[in-house]
Amino acid sequence: MSTIQLSEEVRSALDEGRPVVALESTIISHGLPQPRNHEAAIEFEQILRDTGVTPATIAVLDGIPRIGLDAEGVRRISEEPMAKASVRDLPIIAAAGSNAATTVAATSHLAALAGIRVFATGGLGGVHRGAQDTFDESADLSTLAVTPITVVSAGVKSVLDIAATLERLETLSIPVIGFGTTTFPSFWLRESAFTLDWAVEDAAQVAAVMKAQDALGHGQGIVVANPIPADQAWEPEEHDRVLAEAFDLAAAAGVSGKAVTPFLLLKIVELSGGRSLEVNLDLARNNVRVAGQIATQWAALHA
Repeated sequence: MSTIQLSEEVRSALDEGRPVVALESTIISHGLPQPRNHEAAIEFEQILRDTGVTPATIAVLDGIPRIGLDAEGVRRISEEPMAKASVRDLPIIAAAGSNAATTVAATSHLAALAGIRVFATGGLGGVHRGAQDTFDESADLSTLAVTPITVVSAGVKSVLDIAATLERLETLSIPVIGFGTTTFPSFWLRESAFTLDWAVEDAAQVAAVMKAQDALGHGQGIVVANPIPADQAWEPEEHDRVLAEAFDLAAAAGVSGKAVTPFLLLKIVELSGGRSLEVNLDLARNNVRVAGQIATQWAALHA
């Protein structure tokens, strides 16, 4: 039976109370084309190191959940075939001695086991459109309901049901905090049609909320909704056009159920000429920077 394995870099940082940020591997193995994915994995880690924060990229390699990867591990998640593992898949992957990239849910779970409290991702999973028929809801939500980690994301992708996602987050008692905004972002765009109840202006305020949540005995995670900078956001008119075309193509092809979202995401990259991919990278970089700031403030509270 495998157990989690922390890299020496991550273990030392945690033992010494220095800031650490978890990074997922699914965005690298499944979300970006080669060789851009390898370049991005290295860049995300370097953004953190440049500010004195230790990156902990997480993946399952040879059946062992790794918390922090060396250069060879980063290469493997970028180049080798990887299963996509959510929390439910982890024991199966471990028992088989297989390799897997971790989703937001699995990364949150493993990071929390290691004692990491801050995690940067691109977008949070959520409730899919048509979920009233398919019951298709990301395990990211149910995992955050029982996992004490703060996730920095640019909201959820606009192909999902944002209203239903926010309702589920409320039902699961997961705080959602706008980072410098009172409007929930929708991944490629800075804004959706939905207003947030709570907002903070800086990383120190997020760390204070984390401390208060611990003191109150809550075991849930926290979602920090961090909009992409205005000069990097996708143009709303082009976004809406591409999204409508993608939905039309899905309907014409008879795509239904759980196959809809992967189909849409692939078509959006194609129809946008790669523009959606560039925005994806920009917002991920921004989330990594903000997560680093929060981890630094969190560490300072416990110095």
